[in-house]
Amino acid sequence: MALVKVIEVIASSETSFDDAIRNAVTEVTKTIKNVDSIYVKDFKVHVQGNEIKSFGAVCKVSFRIDESERQKNNT
Repeated sequence: MALVKVIEVIASSETSFDDAIRNAVTEVTKTIKNVDSIYVKDFKVHVQGNEIKSFGAVCKVSFRIDESERQKNNT
């Protein structure tokens, strides 16, 4: 049986929403293996004065748990 975990992350960029999502992928895959998908749950911007200062994406990351890791943790 495959086991999939889901975590929620918030990523940001000073450039665009697209860049924020790419930053989420880059950072998450540094420490998590077997990432299957990223669902963008929400978008947000930080505003200072009359200008957008940064773009944010709230993302749900789905990744498969390695069977060998599951067995190791159950012993």
